[in-house]
Amino acid sequence: MFQFKQFSIQQDKTAMKVGTDGVLLGAWSPVNHNPFSVLDIGAGTGVIALMLAQRSQAQQIDALEIDEDAYEQAVENFENSPWGDRLFCFHAGLDEFIEEPEDEYDLIVSNPPFYSEDYKTSNEQRDLARFQDAMPFEELVEAADLLLSENGIFAVILPFKEEKNFIALAKEAQLYSTKITRVKGTQTSEIKRSLLAFSRNENQEAEIDELVIEIDRHVYTPEYIELTKDFYLKM
Repeated sequence: MFQFKQFSIQQDKTAMKVGTDGVLLGAWSPVNHNPFSVLDIGAGTGVIALMLAQRSQAQQIDALEIDEDAYEQAVENFENSPWGDRLFCFHAGLDEFIEEPEDEYDLIVSNPPFYSEDYKTSNEQRDLARFQDAMPFEELVEAADLLLSENGIFAVILPFKEEKNFIALAKEAQLYSTKITRVKGTQTSEIKRSLLAFSRNENQEAEIDELVIEIDRHVYTPEYIELTKDFYLKM
């Protein structure tokens, strides 16, 4: 079990455990536009949806998870949280979910599977969770375009090397980057991840910054502490 300040995550059934990427996205995704409805695409344990329930007043927080074990785990984590009445998980793939869209969302988030390299492990479940072929970026952008409300925000976390390609894909769907945070493990390491937020507003200049996680092993930067202190017990 992974214990946060206001909720806990059971993760014994799912291949994808709570990781830094999910926590970064859950803590970083913009909520200052006061979203009423939120959609988390590829929920895993449900950690991002739960963080957004804690951070926002959103009344409808939907999550989507294709893997049966992860879906069951997310439902269990939602039910055991203080915000169970605002959280709902669909057991479906993205393609199935967008066939008959019923709602628009003011915030759409995704920590998509993104190991597009050509190796697979012997754990098929983990591979499904990790590999981009389970949810191509094109499909994700198409879904965001279809489901995002007029003033909504779409936020993702990706490997830095995919940033340019993803921004170009989003632009084709008339979704424009408004905020970009590039993440490094330490000051001297390479940029590893990009946190990207998009809106339908073409005229907004993207705000770009950098986040360094550690000064030293387990010694966190003030910026990282500030971002995650409402969640991690030891921050």
